[in-house]
Amino acid sequence: QVQLVESGGGLVQAGESLRLSCAASGSTLIIYAMAWFRQTPGNEREFVAAVRWNNELTYYSDPVEGRFTISRDIAKDTMYLQMNNLKPEDTGVYYCMVDRGPLGGRTWGQGTQVTVSS
Repeated sequence: QVQLVESGGGLVQAGESLRLSCAASGSTLIIYAMAWFRQTPGNEREFVAAVRWNNELTYYSDPVEGRFTISRDIAKDTMYLQMNNLKPEDTGVYYCMVDRGPLGGRTWGQGTQVTVSS
């Protein structure tokens, strides 16, 4: 099994920045990719960004492209999300997800709250 611990959420004003971290522990020998999703009350969880573990290819949703940067540190089994120029619509609970392939499946973190005031 793998455990995920997210950190870095908080309350900021529009235009400010936050950096989220997601540390994986346990069965981390095989990781295909890690990703961030977010969710607001009454809405489905939506994709934000993802990074492939072996070659660090990155993917972003249109709303965050150009403002957010996802990265990973293999030595620390940790993924980051640098969020710049935050907007009120970025408010939500941000969840970390690790994809360990067809055998390991996907595991979710507990979520961290990000609130952006206008």
